[in-house]
Amino acid sequence: MEQKRKLIECSNVSKTFQVPGGENQVVRDFNFVCQENEFICLFGPGQCGKTTLINLIAGFEMPTEGTIMVNGKRVTEPGPERGVVFQNITLFPWLTTMGNVEYGMKTAKVPKKERRERAQKYINLVGLQGFEQSYPIQLSGGMKQRVGIARAYSIEPEVMLMDEPFGALDAQTRYLMQEELQRIWQAEKRTVIFVTNNIEEAIYLADRILVLSNCPATIKKEYKIDLPRPRKYTSPEFLALRKEITSIVDKTL
Repeated sequence: MEQKRKLIECSNVSKTFQVPGGENQVVRDFNFVCQENEFICLFGPGQCGKTTLINLIAGFEMPTEGTIMVNGKRVTEPGPERGVVFQNITLFPWLTTMGNVEYGMKTAKVPKKERRERAQKYINLVGLQGFEQSYPIQLSGGMKQRVGIARAYSIEPEVMLMDEPFGALDAQTRYLMQEELQRIWQAEKRTVIFVTNNIEEAIYLADRILVLSNCPATIKKEYKIDLPRPRKYTSPEFLALRKEITSIVDKTL
């Protein structure tokens, strides 16, 4: 079997914020290793520190203790090898779909012809061909998130960091986007770290689920998900995992 390389390593990572009246530790002794092309879900209750972990790996925040390595290099700032998709849709309203997807590449001074070809590739990948000249106000919530995913993919990062990207969508659109993300990930492999507090979403998408304790976040238990893809929400194996993981999370509250 081909040995995959270690891409992300968090070693004894803790994060404490200064707040009025003292300190608030949000992450404590977080340790994990992620290999290339893995799909990892960080799963836990709301406000448990999941977003802080994403911000630490992205380089938006620095750990109070410990180290984070990506591809053998210590994370000290944001970098193009890490793409980020947020829950709150952050498209530029004055740019079209094409303009939004091209934006990161334009900032990176990718030549215009290459930029346009690459943007079109990822617009097609997320199923938005025909909407290249549409503005965000003309797009549904799910379509806007597709634009955000295409924009993050277009800089061709090694790691995709996704912070509850479907949390603001209605249930039907959320299920559709889960299916689409799985299709995109299988077509255009990237290492993905995906934050969610939705257990069905985690089991449907992940190779591994890291169940986090309530704040401060640390790994309570890890699950390797060996169910074949595409997964069925109603299969006995899926439902058994859902029951087991839910019981673990309930004990963290």
